[in-house]
Amino acid sequence: MGSHTKNALTVKTIASSKARKLRDGGGLWLVTKGQGRYWIFDHRFGGKRREMGLGPLHTVGLAEARDRAEAARRLLRQGVDPIGNRAAAEIEAARAKAAVRTFGEYADAFVNDAVKAGRWRGASTEARWRNMLTNHAGPIRSKPLADIDVAAVLSALRPVWGSKQETAEKLREAIERVLDAAKVEGLRDGENPAAWRGNLEHVLHRPDSLTTTTSHAAMPFKAVPKFLTGLQKLDTIGARALEFTVLTAARSGEVRGANWGEIDLERRLWIIPPVRMKGGREHRVPLSGRAIAILTEMQSKRLNDFVFPGAKDRAPMSENTMSKVLRENGGKGFTVHGFRSAFRDWVTEATTYDGALAEMSLAHVVGDAVVRAYARSDALDRRRELMADWARFVTTMPKKTEKT
Repeated sequence: MGSHTKNALTVKTIASSKARKLRDGGGLWLVTKGQGRYWIFDHRFGGKRREMGLGPLHTVGLAEARDRAEAARRLLRQGVDPIGNRAAAEIEAARAKAAVRTFGEYADAFVNDAVKAGRWRGASTEARWRNMLTNHAGPIRSKPLADIDVAAVLSALRPVWGSKQETAEKLREAIERVLDAAKVEGLRDGENPAAWRGNLEHVLHRPDSLTTTTSHAAMPFKAVPKFLTGLQKLDTIGARALEFTVLTAARSGEVRGANWGEIDLERRLWIIPPVRMKGGREHRVPLSGRAIAILTEMQSKRLNDFVFPGAKDRAPMSENTMSKVLRENGGKGFTVHGFRSAFRDWVTEATTYDGALAEMSLAHVVGDAVVRAYARSDALDRRRELMADWARFVTTMPKKTEKT
């Protein structure tokens, strides 16, 4: 069945032909078996003629079949049995595919898959991602996935870095997640050029004005311990709610709506159901010692099902309560939501924790590669350590430097 002439078939020829065997050349054939049509690679190895299945026509198109056949040929030239080492053949095929698949094509598919899987809640998230990966990532959209390096990533980030900082940081995270997913599929290898820690942090620097120019102005993380020390002196529900928000790095709405049915004091967990989460997924929050102390205090003053009850009977705390506490106690100009950014900056700049662990603690969606890496039983335990260290940091006043 072999032939040295390659690429004899066309999509039109395949669709119109009823022949049971169609030759593309170079050992690649489309054959009919039963009711299905399948790709096979006909070759010789160890002096024996063999056939390697490359997949059914309904899932493997002509272009991909050629990529897989070429990957098998490369292995043969190296003296490797493509059937005996099918994993190597699949990696070779993925690399061949990546050589022509661009970042833009893969990024669009990544967004489409996320939408189909229901990983995002609401059209606004989808629109934001499409805008970032279509417009702001424009400089790298036409580049092959396998060729994206640090220089390429910087070409997309630098036009907005420092001027549209919040957009720039979200763009970096989006590119990182797309490239993580591509690596899982075997379309890339090596380190992620969009990673921040140990990589872009050495060439890009966050502007000092970042914490006061974004829509969610964040108190610098180094100022949080002093703020929280003052907050602990206030004997109000609003103060306790704000302190609990800082300790858990949760969204204000999640804290205001927290009810006692979500709290497991014995396991030291706050389990927020999907219906109350922005991402529509259950979120388990490990509770530090100070967070437990706050809950114990609130339990002794319990009025209804809300952990932090509002002024009105059986109603949650007002949206403005924590903002007012923040504003009137040394936090004017900052936002409650900004404490999440302070937590994230602390992880990046003051700890050795993996950034992905911080993203999980913030209930952010992370790339497929990271999901696989952390979808283990120790994820909660590692996040518990992280949140305990954060609690120690924000509840410990820095030592004053003695004057000489």
